[in-house]
Amino acid sequence: MRVLVVGGGGREHALVWGISRSPNCEALFCAPGNAGTALLLGERGLGGNLPVDAEDIAGVIGAARAEAIDFVVVGPEAPLAAGMVDALTEAGLLAFGPRQAAAELESSKWFAKEIMREAGVRHAAGASFSDPGGAHGFIDGTFPKSGQPPVIKADGLAAGKGVIVPGTMADAHAAVDELLGGKFGAASATVVVEERLSGLEASAIALVDGETVLPLPLSCDYKRALDGDAGLNTGGMGAYSPPGFMDPDAWSGLVESVHRPVARAMQAAGRPYQGVLYGGLMVPIGESGQGGDAAVIEFNCRFGDPEVQVLLPQLRSDLLELLVACAEGRLETVTAAWSGEAAVGVVLASGGYPGAYETGKLIRGLDTVDDDVLVFHAGTVLDGEGNVVTSGGRVLIVVGQGADLATARERAYANASRIEFEGRHYRTDIAARELS
Repeated sequence: MRVLVVGGGGREHALVWGISRSPNCEALFCAPGNAGTALLLGERGLGGNLPVDAEDIAGVIGAARAEAIDFVVVGPEAPLAAGMVDALTEAGLLAFGPRQAAAELESSKWFAKEIMREAGVRHAAGASFSDPGGAHGFIDGTFPKSGQPPVIKADGLAAGKGVIVPGTMADAHAAVDELLGGKFGAASATVVVEERLSGLEASAIALVDGETVLPLPLSCDYKRALDGDAGLNTGGMGAYSPPGFMDPDAWSGLVESVHRPVARAMQAAGRPYQGVLYGGLMVPIGESGQGGDAAVIEFNCRFGDPEVQVLLPQLRSDLLELLVACAEGRLETVTAAWSGEAAVGVVLASGGYPGAYETGKLIRGLDTVDDDVLVFHAGTVLDGEGNVVTSGGRVLIVVGQGADLATARERAYANASRIEFEGRHYRTDIAARELS
């Protein structure tokens, strides 16, 4: 099978890595890819990067036809929300990912809340506003009673940066003005004001083919830029799996209380869901340190980044076979086997990220990484001399594996410290809470 992966981040490098291991993969391309995908595909003689933007629907269709592609895997949320899978399907190409109408579960946080209400899924209560006055009045009339300021969210896609968790009521009001004032353009023309949930966040990611749900292992990501969950929200500064604060058997309950009801509600709404259904959870923690009944914060319609980078190394089944079965609506015919090991991923970011940062910085030390440690590229390119240089905010993610989280964490950090580029920074507390 000839495969094209759409996207150029760490998620797409991980997908390329996983698909390239399939015996059914005859050729593999990535559009536009990054330095990591270029090197991997070149070394394995499978194909290479294609100079097509991930949001260029016509360009992706043209490239797929030119390379006689059999199967297209759409990685990022933006092309999914723009209807890339619809267009690929209409062009006669088999594609993985939800259609535009189904992808609204991520592209509109308010739509997702409406579906969760219809499906009976536990979630944070709130309201949506497009005018500042209404939002300010709702905040003043609702949240002083609880003593907790609400969370303010851009309704649309904002690259993981559209959520503001204010420290005070005054900060909440300022966040409303900032978002509705055009911080994220059309994505924040409407805001969602919702109650603040307490606990630890976890990621419940599954493949859904309309009816059948095939879960991946549970994982956790770190959205804040700095240690101790300080700083601004980012696209993700690290991840680990499995979360020790959740019962290993929690997945069966989540499938029945979250994923299956949502899939049925989407069917009833005339928006059948096929692809990745990623529930971002808030898990309350009891005195014993164990999690209670989770509530959904929001849904994503694609693999989590950086969660997928710590999940796919645990997969012992054929990733390509699973993705094709999902796209063809026959997940019930396949099974997924997992290693049972732990994995920890640490993101190396450019100086200044998630704010302004410089690119073009030479990356050193990639050749010093241990053979059993993975490095997935996100913001990298090859310069004119074949050197790997930075090209984005999140540059690399270093993934260690082991029989337990302590071992996986030690391997990830020992190798992360060997990789250097000007301005490099990373959190030092990924998975540390599991070891206390």
